[in-house]
Amino acid sequence: MASINKNLLALAAVVLVAVAAPLVMPISIANEIIVIAIFAMATNLVIGVAGLYSFGQAMFFGAGAYLAGYSLTAGGLGLVPSMLIAIAGGAALAGIIGALIIRRTGFYFMMLTFAFNQMAFYVVLVWSGVTGGEDGMAGIKRPAIAGFNLDDRGTFYAVCAVLFVASYIVLRQIKNSPLGLVLEAAKENPRRTTSLGYSVPAAQLTAFMIAGAFAGLAGALYVLLYRFVPIDAISWVMSGNVVFMVVIGGTSSMFGPIMGAAVFVWLQGLFSLLWAQWALLFGLFIIFVVFTLRGGLIELFERLARLRRVREASHG
Repeated sequence: MASINKNLLALAAVVLVAVAAPLVMPISIANEIIVIAIFAMATNLVIGVAGLYSFGQAMFFGAGAYLAGYSLTAGGLGLVPSMLIAIAGGAALAGIIGALIIRRTGFYFMMLTFAFNQMAFYVVLVWSGVTGGEDGMAGIKRPAIAGFNLDDRGTFYAVCAVLFVASYIVLRQIKNSPLGLVLEAAKENPRRTTSLGYSVPAAQLTAFMIAGAFAGLAGALYVLLYRFVPIDAISWVMSGNVVFMVVIGGTSSMFGPIMGAAVFVWLQGLFSLLWAQWALLFGLFIIFVVFTLRGGLIELFERLARLRRVREASHG
């Protein structure tokens, strides 16, 4: 019962974020946060649940962005087919790369994902006839869907918000599913998990592909948000940024990456207004979080909740 109440409370918090965000900040910023939060939650499935430290998730985010952008422009496809292609493309690319590297662990896995990300970036850079190279892919429009005009900012935000909440529900269910339990067991003790009859590489590859699919979805929404695909969408910097979001928010819950994405986007804007060398301030903030809250911001809320329960018990 306590677990059900906790899950419902977390879901209510996610819905509240989606509804309240455009009321307390510019809708463009709120939209960016919920789109990037989908990417961060997908990355947490790999890092927080499976224990695979990937510095190449922007490959799948960027693949989704470019596939959606190309489908909407040169391909002449509608919104839904373009987004499905982005999702399938992200999953397929993750499956191909994952099959090659999934049996590597730790530092080697991390460096291989980084290397593949650099290769993907170079392919996009030199294939300028299709991708636009350094200039990015421009001229992307938001097609209407079911009679709704997505050029209206409120309507487009509503579509993104629905997909954001749906992504949270699906990824949380995966985390709590038998697959998620196998992944978390393998993260702690892969040999023992294998000895119990589970295929750890197969479970990890499945998680890697699911994360790739949701990263592709986030990439497609990112394209629709800005009507443009910058080459930075597939750069190692984007991969590093989403890892920072997961670390800032915390990996113990799918709500952590949402907080991490919100704080990252908000502080990035704030610090850039305060000082030209804003990256230094942001680096200091990340160091502070790592040293004081090893479990991320979600740990802070858990500490406060425990403190409240202790006080209630002492007064009860």
